[in-house]
Amino acid sequence: MTATDGAPEPTDALDAAADALVRAFATGDLDAYFASFAPDATFVFPDTGHVLASTQEYRDLWAAWVADGGFEVVSCVGTDRSWQLLGDSAVMVHRVATRSRAGGRVRDSDERETIVFARRDGAWLAVHEHLSTVTP
Repeated sequence: MTATDGAPEPTDALDAAADALVRAFATGDLDAYFASFAPDATFVFPDTGHVLASTQEYRDLWAAWVADGGFEVVSCVGTDRSWQLLGDSAVMVHRVATRSRAGGRVRDSDERETIVFARRDGAWLAVHEHLSTVTP
């Protein structure tokens, strides 16, 4: 999208930020993936019994998954993306199909994901992520 004055719409930058986040997750580029989040981001996952209160806490959990069973993301595709713009914040909702491997087992998941982005120092960073399992 482009504004009538030729300046890019916020969703252009938001789409780029979301695309980079999903691409880093899908390819296992953990440095780029975790850099997509603000340090004080929070996370809610269906298989975690509490809210993760920082990006570092999530990164530590990820390291534990790797140590416990060799966790890795094999692929991830996001579809059905929609945005709600709220000034210097935006809410993205999309559907995520992820294939992961741990302990020699492959797992496919179908989830709805909400990511809240905030503009910080001119960049869009994710400040909250919430995954919910899609049930038929």
